[in-house]
Amino acid sequence: MARDVHLLPKAHLHLHFTGSMRPATLLELADKYGVHLPEALRSGEPPKLRATDERGWFRFQRLYDIARSCLREPEDIQRLVRETAEEDVRDGAGWLEIQVDPTSYAPRLGGLIPALEIILDAVETASRDTGLGMRVLVAANRMKHPLEARTLARLAVRFADRGVIGFGLSNDERRGLARDFDRAFAIARDGGLLAAPHGGELSGPSSVRDCLDDLGAQRVGHGVRAAEDPRLLSRLAERGVTCEVCPSSNVALGVYEKPEDVPLRTLYDAGVPMALGADDPLLFGSRLAAQYELAREHHGFTDAELAELARQSVRGSAAPKEVAERLLADIDGWLVAAG
Repeated sequence: MARDVHLLPKAHLHLHFTGSMRPATLLELADKYGVHLPEALRSGEPPKLRATDERGWFRFQRLYDIARSCLREPEDIQRLVRETAEEDVRDGAGWLEIQVDPTSYAPRLGGLIPALEIILDAVETASRDTGLGMRVLVAANRMKHPLEARTLARLAVRFADRGVIGFGLSNDERRGLARDFDRAFAIARDGGLLAAPHGGELSGPSSVRDCLDDLGAQRVGHGVRAAEDPRLLSRLAERGVTCEVCPSSNVALGVYEKPEDVPLRTLYDAGVPMALGADDPLLFGSRLAAQYELAREHHGFTDAELAELARQSVRGSAAPKEVAERLLADIDGWLVAAG
């Protein structure tokens, strides 16, 4: 009998803030603030999405923006973070790095600095209450001006001693050039933050190369399209650059047609470190453990290989040494336990 992947200790490195919300929480907050939700967010089923064309990506962003508009007060932020931590603990996570663009919440929370402080306080409280190690990755939006990204990078560095561990770049990678954000990433790296931009999801291998060459990426959000370029795979493997792979998200957004089309095996066999992530469970309908189930069911990953994926997630994280060592030991324990 296969071991329970919910009990497999792991790190969660690719989870967006609003997208981590429970569907039931969204319904309650929408009711609280009188926000009209479209049927796609009210039905209890993941919306039908396809982001490989402009219209589909716009629809995805519109749904995300509507959900985010329901987060208006500090207690909403606290609730989201606490519930997210509870869900990840249930899925076996011992470490979570949650990604957030604080500019999106600033107008309702008193400004950019207060918004980030509220988020970091919520993370600290939820971590203490649930036992889940948690940190924050501040992400800029590539659809906005690079100067805004520099402001965010400076802010992220300023709060490095309060729980910010990295700097990212999200939204549609088909828009704008990675190199436009090189100064922001230089600020973040110089400040000791991990560079983890999105790439290789909606665009091909070239966007992963741009993350490496122009932004000094130490991790790549998604990165799956690197599978189309053997030389790039070798480069990622040799450098030990972790790809934050989100299989359910890839299928939901139409990057791949079926779960078995996601190139998990190609990346794994090439020696590219991976950290499976849920991306936006609110919109894609599955959380962290389900990604490991997908690897098992559709790609034939054995329990030993799933354990190695979990180790890779821990090694790719910014978890303190003692946390990482404990998680790695617990992964070994999961593997030797009776199936």
